Amino acid sequence: MDMTTLIPQFGGVLWTLLAFVLALSVIVAIHEYGHYIVGRWSGIDADVFSLGFGPVLFSRVDKRGTRWQFALLPLGGYVKFKGDSNESGGKDEVAMSTLSEAERRRTMNGAPLWARTATVAAGPVFNFILSIVVFTGIFLVRGVVSEPLTVGDLRPLPAAQELQVGDVIVEIEGVAPPTFDDPVAFNSFLNNLPVQEQLTYTVVREGSERDVSGPYVYPPLAGQVVPRSAASDIGMQAGDVIQSINGAPIFAFAELKDVVEGSDGAPLALEVWRDGEVLDMTLTPRRTDEPQPDNSFRTVYRIGIAGGIFFEPATTTPGAWDAVTAAVGQTGTIISGSLSGLWHMVTGAISTCNLSGPIGIAETSGAMASAGTASFIWFIAVLSTAVGLLNLFPVPVLDGGHLCFFAYEAVRGRPPSDRALRVLMSIGLTLVLGLMVFSLSNDIFCP
Repeated sequence: MDMTTLIPQFGGVLWTLLAFVLALSVIVAIHEYGHYIVGRWSGIDADVFSLGFGPVLFSRVDKRGTRWQFALLPLGGYVKFKGDSNESGGKDEVAMSTLSEAERRRTMNGAPLWARTATVAAGPVFNFILSIVVFTGIFLVRGVVSEPLTVGDLRPLPAAQELQVGDVIVEIEGVAPPTFDDPVAFNSFLNNLPVQEQLTYTVVREGSERDVSGPYVYPPLAGQVVPRSAASDIGMQAGDVIQSINGAPIFAFAELKDVVEGSDGAPLALEVWRDGEVLDMTLTPRRTDEPQPDNSFRTVYRIGIAGGIFFEPATTTPGAWDAVTAAVGQTGTIISGSLSGLWHMVTGAISTCNLSGPIGIAETSGAMASAGTASFIWFIAVLSTAVGLLNLFPVPVLDGGHLCFFAYEAVRGRPPSDRALRVLMSIGLTLVLGLMVFSLSNDIFCP
């Protein structure tokens, strides 16, 4: 066996692990810092702030007496507050019995209900804040499409094109395009264009109006390749242009979509143009469950590529408030989509294979890191929202479970008994471990 053949595979695995650890470390650090800083503001002291578990690699104690440390296993983290029995929480009865009333107030278990509630809720809230900050930054850097529609950059395509950077598009085939930020109107406009290799564009260039030729607005171009998809598995790359399917030429992304959706999962022979070279590929579409506007799901066949128009539109920088509003909306969309997906999996409306585990998340981390810094940062924001949402589930051992205990205490005037808490925590831990095993099995056995 030639051992050198393992080097690229090892490099890919190492890159995937590094990307996963980096993404997870950022998200966990923000989550746990939320617990720590709100606890400190609420008068609760922290003994340990740890990134990772297991043997400690590095640590220092600050002036407040909190030990900040990095541990060997970078698969999470925790804050151990004063009076906790371990990193998972719980009450250290021996230590608590030796504390004065003032000292007990500075422990998690001796603090007022409002302080404990704020401290526990802060972890998920900080995850959401991280997502909003990242999305805001991306929207500010990336900008929004300027009006009127202007060519910002041209993508490499096999078809001839006479458009130039800076051209202001007045009409396409004699019809003025609607605003780019109205996706319904823009998609309707595209659907009414003739599907052919070349279209006529009326543009303003250097102050004068002229007609030039260019490709179909929405060509069968792989603008993005979804990680762990059918297209990714056969080596398709962003920028690839599909010229024919099963020998029949295509000029529009809609034609590709129609063939894939009508394939019933049968293999498709593709002719792919990449940087002047034509490649032959065979791709098998996969069944997938997609969310619909009414929060239902529809089972369709997909290959895992996202299309795009054949040029990058020129952009302008949005106002800060517009960027923040869009970021909040993006975070809300992720939350609502996740809840809808989980509900439809529980009710059996869609396949449970839609739930990814640690292997799937790690592979996606590596793929997004390979796609570029912007894609990786976007993925961190998406994953941060997912982690914040997961921690709010009302399951003991998760933050949501603790918040349920606090709600019980607020209603009854006293917390659940220590025995009830131990039983519930054991049940919660079993549920979480079961979910981890189930999601891991999805990574291994689902197509």
